[in-house]
Amino acid sequence: MMKKYSVKKMLCLIGCVVLIAAMALTFTGCGGNSNTTTTEAGSKVSFTVVVTDPEGTETTFDVSTDKETVGEALLEEGLIAGEDSDYGLYVTTVNGITLDWEKDQMYWAFYIDGEYAQTGVDSTNVAEGTVYSFKAEG
Repeated sequence: MMKKYSVKKMLCLIGCVVLIAAMALTFTGCGGNSNTTTTEAGSKVSFTVVVTDPEGTETTFDVSTDKETVGEALLEEGLIAGEDSDYGLYVTTVNGITLDWEKDQMYWAFYIDGEYAQTGVDSTNVAEGTVYSFKAEG
């Protein structure tokens, strides 16, 4: 036998379900970028940077920083340099090697844990244990 519910009760029930779903998304996120700072303010975060130069030689650096973004940390270390653009820092120099698209048709590609980065170096928050890479590509 089927129970009858009033329209008012059904709307209340639907509203509760929507509210619970919204709260769940608020507290768990949507599975987006897990690349966030994982330590308290002022404490150090350690990560690795792998640089692959135009000849294919890899050089690895271990970085420990209290900076919020990868860009801030690597600028402070003197590992990268670049130019400000409408899209953030355009990295032109890594580990003392400058690439110029106009001259060599090469640029520094930025990777996070082996995946081509979807964010710029200065908008990527540092994350403990992450491997960031710069590869000379063209």
